[in-house]
Amino acid sequence: MIEYENLGKLNQPFFESYTSRFKDVLHSGWYILGNSVSTFEKEYAGFTNSRHCIGVASGLDALSLALRSLDLNEGEEVIVPSNTYIATILSIVQNQLKPVLVEPDINTYNIDPLKIEEKITPATRAIMVVHLYGKCCDMDAILAIAKKYELHVIEDCAQAQGATFKSTMAGNFGAFGAHSFYPTKNLGALGDAGAVTTNNDAHAEKLKALRNYGSKVKYVNDYVGFNSRLDELQAAFLSVKLASLNSINVHKRELADLYLKHLNNDFIKPVVHPDYFDVYHIFNIRHPRRDELRNYLLENGVKTEIHYPISPNKQLAMKGIIEGEFPISEEIHATTLSLPISYFHTKEDVMKVIETANNF
Repeated sequence: MIEYENLGKLNQPFFESYTSRFKDVLHSGWYILGNSVSTFEKEYAGFTNSRHCIGVASGLDALSLALRSLDLNEGEEVIVPSNTYIATILSIVQNQLKPVLVEPDINTYNIDPLKIEEKITPATRAIMVVHLYGKCCDMDAILAIAKKYELHVIEDCAQAQGATFKSTMAGNFGAFGAHSFYPTKNLGALGDAGAVTTNNDAHAEKLKALRNYGSKVKYVNDYVGFNSRLDELQAAFLSVKLASLNSINVHKRELADLYLKHLNNDFIKPVVHPDYFDVYHIFNIRHPRRDELRNYLLENGVKTEIHYPISPNKQLAMKGIIEGEFPISEEIHATTLSLPISYFHTKEDVMKVIETANNF
């Protein structure tokens, strides 16, 4: 059986270093906002070419705190893609803001810049883009719209660690980049973890306070803050894996290249363009008989996933919050299938997946 993911196998190359770093943190006696966090923040800021990195507890918190730091007013609107994972939308709702959904480009699955302006109103304050599956959005077009209407841009980089658009790293286009280190990500922790990157000094200082009860100085609280701090242990583990992130991305791109070259044309495959350096957190295909295909693959020894089976506008949690129909998003959700592309998968694994899929 070719597994879709196996976190034990994925992390096995790092076990020895993880054990060493665990002992370092354990014996340090400092477990909250210590040297491991500050070291990782500097390292990840360097990797992403960002001025600041602020470690937080999760990718959702990264999005939520980035929005909170903008001091937007209740009910103001944030534009967001209609086919994103629900966490992106939850960050807007949790800040008492209104999510305004915009359909994606059916080819890239990222928000369609041509559809953004028609959704802008006098209440619109920000665009939250999502670099889905490991491909950056068309940031030239999006930034032009944001400049025209004086809107903030927040990037959901949860799936795009190392992805670039025209050689600029994801997270450097807008006011903030929000990053998730959920264990399955290209840069995954051994638990929940996240970070916000920014090139604005004032934003960085405010975020450091917001994650820590709104306090810059112990027992002095300047903001209504949160308890959302990157854990010392997770930061230590992330530093270990960050040293291999480029190799991880190269490996996943090599596997993706096999899929792109050898999967037959019955499948709608990801688009490739020289302006985009894709890191393939997820390698998704689309097929009109997706469920039959998935069952066939499973019966023949290949596990897959669906990212995501239900579009946000169809989620019960969004009843009364999201209005309207989103046929492009629903078409994607009904036909998408994610194929195995983990760091532990071999080229032989992928060729077996390709052979099986092509026989469908």
